[in-house]
Amino acid sequence: MNRKKLCELGRSLILRLIGLTLLLLLIVQAAGFAVVRATIERNARAQIAQALDLDENVWRRLLEQNADKLRQGSALLAADYGFRSAVNSGDEETIQSVLENHGNRIGAAVTALLGTDLELRAVSLAGNMEAFPATLRALVPPLAAQPQGSQIAVMGGVPYQFVMVPLRAPVVIGWVLMGFPVNQPLADEMRQLLAVHVALVVKGEDGRSKVPVSTLPPSSLALLQREGVPSGELQTPEGILLARAIRLDSVGGEVQALLLRSVDEVLAPYRQLQVLLAIITVAGVMLFAVGTGLVAQRLTTPLRSLLAATQRLSRGEYDVPLEHTDRSDEIGNLARSFDHMRRDIAAQQTEVRRLAYWDRLTGLPNRERFREAVVLAIARSTGGAAPPHPLAVLTLDLDRFKHVNDVLGYSFGDRLLQAVAERLRQQVPSPDNMVARLGGNEFAVLLRGADAATANATALRITQSFEEPLAFEDQTVDLSAGIGIACWPGDADDADTLLSRSEIAMYAAKRRLSGAQQYDASFDSASAQTLSLLSELRHAVEHHELRLYLQPKVPLHGQPGRAAEALVRWQHPQRGLVPPMQFIPFAEQTGFVRQLTLWMFEEVARLLADPRTQGLALRVSVNLSTRDLLDPELSTRLADILVRHGVPASAFCLEITESAIMDDPQRAEAMLNRLSEQGFKLSIDDFGTGYSSLAYLKRLPVDELKIDKSFVMGMETGEDDAMIVRSTIDLAHNLGLTVVAEGVETAAILERLRTLACDEAQGYHIARPLPVDDFLAWQEGQAHQVRQG
Repeated sequence: MNRKKLCELGRSLILRLIGLTLLLLLIVQAAGFAVVRATIERNARAQIAQALDLDENVWRRLLEQNADKLRQGSALLAADYGFRSAVNSGDEETIQSVLENHGNRIGAAVTALLGTDLELRAVSLAGNMEAFPATLRALVPPLAAQPQGSQIAVMGGVPYQFVMVPLRAPVVIGWVLMGFPVNQPLADEMRQLLAVHVALVVKGEDGRSKVPVSTLPPSSLALLQREGVPSGELQTPEGILLARAIRLDSVGGEVQALLLRSVDEVLAPYRQLQVLLAIITVAGVMLFAVGTGLVAQRLTTPLRSLLAATQRLSRGEYDVPLEHTDRSDEIGNLARSFDHMRRDIAAQQTEVRRLAYWDRLTGLPNRERFREAVVLAIARSTGGAAPPHPLAVLTLDLDRFKHVNDVLGYSFGDRLLQAVAERLRQQVPSPDNMVARLGGNEFAVLLRGADAATANATALRITQSFEEPLAFEDQTVDLSAGIGIACWPGDADDADTLLSRSEIAMYAAKRRLSGAQQYDASFDSASAQTLSLLSELRHAVEHHELRLYLQPKVPLHGQPGRAAEALVRWQHPQRGLVPPMQFIPFAEQTGFVRQLTLWMFEEVARLLADPRTQGLALRVSVNLSTRDLLDPELSTRLADILVRHGVPASAFCLEITESAIMDDPQRAEAMLNRLSEQGFKLSIDDFGTGYSSLAYLKRLPVDELKIDKSFVMGMETGEDDAMIVRSTIDLAHNLGLTVVAEGVETAAILERLRTLACDEAQGYHIARPLPVDDFLAWQEGQAHQVRQG
């Protein structure tokens, strides 16, 4: 082959290389454009969907605010003394005049007075409202069922929002009903707030649809009126609008609120970016073609070597050095740069793997590494023909670690975690097992080949090792931890469930202060049993199955007034009267205890407002849980109940356990200060069973101490308990607090407490918890005995 043919072959190879490279580049760019375009549109639609979620929430909130305004206007009319007098006296002329004047003043379309039987007595209508009397029959029942709600009604093709408030003097003597049109200003406000189009589509009972309220342009509105409610998007002359249809509960017709956002408006900024990207791509292709033509001849051979090296790098082979690093030209520089990059990537990958599977602070495996170890251990145990070997997972969470960080600083907390990791390594030395740090102050131990007995023995050994305090320089820290135990295959079928149930058992151990706790299905709020119990509890509240019981407290030295502790019982339709210990701990675990607390507070307030208790000067104690204290809206909710029933806060005593305060002391203290400022009396329940009583008594606005019944009941058999009771009473009196002793089972204990100057007593010797009627009868009997004596 002569020199000319070799040159032609070389040029042909270079041309093919350049052409193929350019073609591949163009294909990649075109695919990239398609992917970018599809991604942008998909992201735009997702963004609009998220915005419509927010729009829907805001729209419903606007309707609620509108209903609140309407309710306030209705309440003003219901509170008018002259109007109530006219209703009482049956002065129809005055009633009609007041309805018309008040309705005109606040712009109501309908202002009506209903009797206590919910029948129409008088009405003032604005405009063409002939359909109102016929609509009233469907409108009133839902409003009567929920006096604090509102109802949409369609009349004459226009949606109206109605509210109804009771007219009291002081008992309910009628109802005031007001209706206002849901009109254009509300849609305009939504448009101004969130730049979203709003349209109300009303379908009357005749089947015809109208759009009385809309912020859409005329052409889009005409399209909507012609085609009806869109399924997901609306093609308009202005572009594509994504629509969200919100069905409003209504009578007299169907009402749907359409929220619409333009896809084109979201995509507009990206169109310019795509044009710019196209220009850059074209310029890049041209430069690439020129550059490739200039250097292809020189680079073809050494680049094959570099290409092979990059392929090895992409497969994760970082230990093979690159060739051509000894060259002094650009290829050599490129090869040396690639080789330097290879070493850097290898070091980074090593560090990434270390960070991905190991905890930097303690040097222990992290959560991901621990999970993989559990998965592998289960797989190996089930892989052979022999019976599977059991294994156990222990999860530990240090007690009061947040307090250590707050008091001694995070640096000290880090040293403490390192010391805990070392102590766990000492207690679990076998290389077949694993100790890991899951995060924060939570650790885990994997015990291969361990059954429940072995796991409990290991947990006991760890607990005992924590009995020796840790000393750092001049600081000594006492350690304790809640330990949860879950075993495979008994407690779970897979690794994730095993880890989850170990943590559930750990939380149960921390709540019960029991050190270590084996998993039980009753701990798991996601199990079928507890889900059923939660559903039944909700049903019990909604269907009035709960019962209020009261246990009397008696003064021991003739103090004025009467007191009692409020308790809850569950009158189950099949199981009868369910004891509180069968559902209160579960309610605390799942957070449903907050609904129980509000139910009890509501019932007690209703009792205190009852005429039968007006002259008793009764003070009722209500227990608050940890979740109640951590609810930032608790004081507001209780204040609303007080206002609704017209009872003072001083008629309540709120009992709080020390453990509830210690879960989050700062938030608990702030909430207790707010409750004290409202006028509630505060009591520390089960006093003496915690570990920080004296420290918090100095800071908390406490009025009363309640001595735990274990000390009171032990007074008959042990002088140690009697000494504790005497010391607690003296301490409380020196601090200006009153003292209540619970668990009074005998007359001897009652007399002993009277001798020790205890203020009040409570227990089965005095009275068991009683239903409301029995409690009032008991109080009457006590009063009769006093009068006879």
